[in-house]
Amino acid sequence: MRRTITFLTTAIIAIGATLFIASPAQAHGYISSPPSRQAMCAQGRVANCGDIIYEPQSVEGPKGLRSCNGGNARFAQLNDESKGWPATSVGSTVTFNWVLTARHATSTWEYYIGSTRIAVFNDQGRQPGSTVSHTVSLGSRTGRQKVLAIWNIADTANAFYSCVDLQR
Repeated sequence: MRRTITFLTTAIIAIGATLFIASPAQAHGYISSPPSRQAMCAQGRVANCGDIIYEPQSVEGPKGLRSCNGGNARFAQLNDESKGWPATSVGSTVTFNWVLTARHATSTWEYYIGSTRIAVFNDQGRQPGSTVSHTVSLGSRTGRQKVLAIWNIADTANAFYSCVDLQR
């Protein structure tokens, strides 16, 4: 009887370990500073944000989109310009700090204002650390700006999206 229990326990642990190791990596991340719309919602600085207050790191969608919610209807509030998103005062360059709650091999990080890509950083498929920072020039742009930041995952068709409202 003891042998049977030991065998079953060992088998269950082995199967569990195999499933755990073989499961796909799940990448999650968002810009924590200057605070992105997700961060503003999670911090309670903007009201009526829905589920994003619990999952600021989960704005995932197919690569190539240009929306704050990454095409994810669950986070549609992030696209709502009437919410009065607070803008962070910045100079001509901004350092964007990402918090990655699950790291994943990365192809590129892209930053857009409107339809213009203002910066790209190529990680060539490397796995990032738990935080990543990029310093981006806003050029001669002044006034209120919405920056769309995109974390493109190297080995999936998805990306993570984060919008940051700035005032220069």
